[in-house]
Amino acid sequence: METSSAVAALSALAHPGRLEVYRLLVRAGDPGMAAGEIARATGSLPNTLSANLNILSGAGLVRSRREGRSIIYTAAYDRMRDLLGFLMEDCCSGAPEICGPVAEMAARACKAC
Repeated sequence: METSSAVAALSALAHPGRLEVYRLLVRAGDPGMAAGEIARATGSLPNTLSANLNILSGAGLVRSRREGRSIIYTAAYDRMRDLLGFLMEDCCSGAPEICGPVAEMAARACKAC
């Protein structure tokens, strides 16, 4: 991942409302959620949610697809993995105990999926 892409993704997540939406979509998994469901779950106003989803989508963190009359949003897991990999790329500096807890957390999170 290029630095500019990482900055765009981190910038998109650096807002409480967008971070809440993104984490909700990560938990929703591959089925994703319709915009109305996201609005109800987060208590977002439609125009605010639309702006947040556009920013997350522009950063490549969220994808959308049409199903009938609904637009379904999903987290872009490949982009999330790229971002996490970028952040940890230079981790440890020869001291694996520094990043060990992060790897363990990731393993536990993946088992929950």
